Amino acid sequence: MHIDGGCHCGHVRYEAEIDPEDVSICHCTDCQSLTGSAFRVTVETAADNVRLTAAPPKLYVKTAANGRKRQQYFCGECGSPLFTTGDGEAAAFWGIRWGSIRQRADLVPRRQIWCRSAVPWIADVPGLPGVAGDD
Repeated sequence: MHIDGGCHCGHVRYEAEIDPEDVSICHCTDCQSLTGSAFRVTVETAADNVRLTAAPPKLYVKTAANGRKRQQYFCGECGSPLFTTGDGEAAAFWGIRWGSIRQRADLVPRRQIWCRSAVPWIADVPGLPGVAGDD
Protein backbone atom coordinates (compact mmCIF):
# COMPACT_ATOMS: atom_id res chain seq x y z
CA MET A 1 0.00 0.00 0.00
CA HIS A 2 1.29 3.46 -0.87
CA ILE A 3 1.18 5.97 2.00
CA ASP A 4 2.35 9.50 2.58
CA GLY A 5 2.63 11.66 5.61
CA GLY A 6 4.72 13.95 7.68
CA CYS A 7 5.00 15.96 10.83
CA HIS A 8 2.34 18.20 12.33
CA CYS A 9 3.80 21.44 10.90
CA GLY A 10 4.58 19.99 7.43
CA HIS A 11 8.34 20.61 7.58
CA VAL A 12 9.17 16.88 7.18
CA ARG A 13 7.22 14.89 4.57
CA TYR A 14 7.61 11.37 3.19
CA GLU A 15 6.13 8.65 1.00
CA ALA A 16 6.40 4.91 1.61
CA GLU A 17 5.26 1.49 0.51
CA ILE A 18 4.00 -0.62 3.39
CA ASP A 19 2.15 -3.83 4.11
CA PRO A 20 -1.02 -2.86 6.03
CA GLU A 21 -0.71 -6.14 7.95
CA ASP A 22 2.51 -4.86 9.63
CA VAL A 23 0.83 -2.45 12.06
CA SER A 24 1.48 -2.98 15.75
CA ILE A 25 0.81 -1.38 19.11
CA CYS A 26 3.78 -1.08 21.47
CA HIS A 27 3.19 -0.74 25.22
CA CYS A 28 6.87 -0.41 26.22
CA THR A 29 7.80 2.31 28.67
CA ASP A 30 10.03 4.02 26.07
CA CYS A 31 7.05 4.40 23.71
CA GLN A 32 4.94 5.68 26.59
CA SER A 33 7.58 8.29 27.47
CA LEU A 34 8.32 9.31 23.89
CA THR A 35 4.64 9.79 23.01
CA GLY A 36 3.30 11.07 26.31
CA SER A 37 0.57 8.45 25.89
CA ALA A 38 -0.29 4.91 26.96
CA PHE A 39 1.10 3.25 23.82
CA ARG A 40 2.41 3.90 20.32
CA VAL A 41 1.23 2.52 16.97
CA THR A 42 3.88 1.80 14.32
CA VAL A 43 3.95 0.42 10.76
CA GLU A 44 7.13 -1.48 9.90
CA THR A 45 8.60 -1.49 6.40
CA ALA A 46 11.94 -1.93 4.66
CA ALA A 47 14.09 1.21 4.87
CA ASP A 48 14.31 1.24 1.06
CA ASN A 49 10.52 1.70 0.93
CA VAL A 50 10.65 5.14 2.61
CA ARG A 51 11.41 8.30 0.62
CA LEU A 52 11.71 11.75 2.16
CA THR A 53 9.95 14.43 0.08
CA ALA A 54 10.75 17.56 2.13
CA ALA A 55 13.19 18.54 4.88
CA PRO A 56 15.02 15.72 6.70
CA PRO A 57 14.06 14.85 10.27
CA LYS A 58 16.24 15.28 13.35
CA LEU A 59 17.66 12.22 15.10
CA TYR A 60 17.76 11.16 18.74
CA VAL A 61 19.54 7.89 19.62
CA LYS A 62 18.10 6.05 22.62
CA THR A 63 20.32 3.44 24.26
CA ALA A 64 18.30 0.74 26.02
CA ALA A 65 19.28 -0.93 29.28
CA ASN A 66 20.57 -3.91 27.24
CA GLY A 67 22.85 -1.57 25.24
CA ARG A 68 20.81 -1.76 22.04
CA LYS A 69 20.48 1.56 20.22
CA ARG A 70 17.23 2.80 18.68
CA GLN A 71 17.27 5.76 16.34
CA GLN A 72 14.26 8.02 16.89
CA TYR A 73 13.55 10.43 14.02
CA PHE A 74 11.38 13.50 14.65
CA CYS A 75 10.66 16.96 13.26
CA GLY A 76 13.09 19.54 14.58
CA GLU A 77 10.44 22.25 14.19
CA CYS A 78 7.31 20.80 15.83
CA GLY A 79 8.70 17.69 17.58
CA SER A 80 6.40 15.16 15.88
CA PRO A 81 7.76 11.59 16.06
CA LEU A 82 8.13 10.10 12.57
CA PHE A 83 10.34 7.00 12.30
CA THR A 84 12.43 4.57 14.30
CA THR A 85 15.11 2.08 13.34
CA GLY A 86 17.99 0.18 14.88
CA ASP A 87 21.69 -0.21 14.18
CA GLY A 88 23.44 -2.75 11.97
CA GLU A 89 21.12 -5.33 10.44
CA ALA A 90 18.16 -3.77 12.29
CA ALA A 91 18.60 -0.58 10.21
CA ALA A 92 17.15 -2.44 7.21
CA PHE A 93 13.66 -1.88 8.66
CA TRP A 94 12.00 1.34 9.74
CA GLY A 95 9.00 1.83 11.94
CA ILE A 96 6.78 4.62 10.65
CA ARG A 97 4.81 6.33 13.40
CA TRP A 98 1.13 5.80 12.70
CA GLY A 99 0.09 9.32 13.71
CA SER A 100 2.26 10.80 10.97
CA ILE A 101 0.56 8.78 8.20
CA ARG A 102 -2.18 10.52 6.23
CA GLN A 103 -3.98 7.18 5.54
CA ARG A 104 -3.85 6.10 9.21
CA ALA A 105 -7.59 5.42 9.42
CA ASP A 106 -7.03 2.53 6.98
CA LEU A 107 -4.25 0.97 9.08
CA VAL A 108 -5.59 -1.27 11.83
CA PRO A 109 -3.15 -2.76 14.37
CA ARG A 110 -2.72 -6.54 13.97
CA ARG A 111 -0.68 -7.26 17.14
CA GLN A 112 0.55 -5.80 20.43
CA ILE A 113 4.04 -5.99 21.90
CA TRP A 114 5.55 -5.27 25.32
CA CYS A 115 2.17 -6.04 26.87
CA ARG A 116 3.70 -6.51 30.33
CA SER A 117 4.23 -2.70 30.36
CA ALA A 118 0.65 -1.93 29.32
CA VAL A 119 -1.15 0.40 31.70
CA PRO A 120 -3.76 -1.52 33.71
CA TRP A 121 -6.67 0.70 32.64
CA ILE A 122 -6.17 0.24 28.87
CA ALA A 123 -8.93 -2.39 28.62
CA ASP A 124 -11.42 0.05 30.18
CA VAL A 125 -11.04 2.74 27.46
CA PRO A 126 -13.90 1.50 25.21
CA GLY A 127 -16.32 1.90 28.13
CA LEU A 128 -15.43 5.52 28.89
CA PRO A 129 -17.89 8.24 27.85
CA GLY A 130 -16.81 10.11 24.74
CA VAL A 131 -17.41 13.45 23.10
CA ALA A 132 -17.08 14.02 19.34
CA GLY A 133 -14.73 16.93 18.73
CA ASP A 134 -13.28 19.10 16.02
CA ASP A 135 -9.82 18.41 14.59
